[in-house]
Amino acid sequence: MLSKFIVAGALSAIVAIAAPAQAQEEGKQRFTHEGYTYVYEVKETKSGKQISGRRFPDAVAFNLSVKNGKVSGVSGGQQVAFKVEEARGAASN
Repeated sequence: MLSKFIVAGALSAIVAIAAPAQAQEEGKQRFTHEGYTYVYEVKETKSGKQISGRRFPDAVAFNLSVKNGKVSGVSGGQQVAFKVEEARGAASN
């Protein structure tokens, strides 16, 4: 579930075209949720978008791929997979 929040924040940055306040040096973006700060970057690839970064203060890494409306990858050492729409729904809760 927490990974859905990561993607929800990243997707909102992608869809809304990241505002200058969200942009960090070297193209990194950030958002805060439940006391954690997620610092990440989104890269466009031939097969879709790659979202990678770390959650602070514990520096837990995440690497996610967004392709064909699905998100998959690793967050905190655990495999995650869900639909983009589920992440958007989680963000609205």
